[in-house]
Amino acid sequence: MTQISELARFKVPLGSQEIELQQIDHVEGGMSLMRIRIREGKRFTIFDIDPDTAQYWAAAMQRWADTQKLAAND
Repeated sequence: MTQISELARFKVPLGSQEIELQQIDHVEGGMSLMRIRIREGKRFTIFDIDPDTAQYWAAAMQRWADTQKLAAND
């Protein structure tokens, strides 16, 4: 059995993509993954990622966002 919990849902202002973050818990195996669903019109892109990949992805995105804020303040 799999249990799905919603973590966040938001819309990207420039592309109108809808992004949904979900926690996927596989009860029998004890594995938890993060599901990233990106909707663009009728098309969906779905990633199921492990905690290590999520942490790496989050850190890379944060570094990029930080550099953009610094560049905007120059």
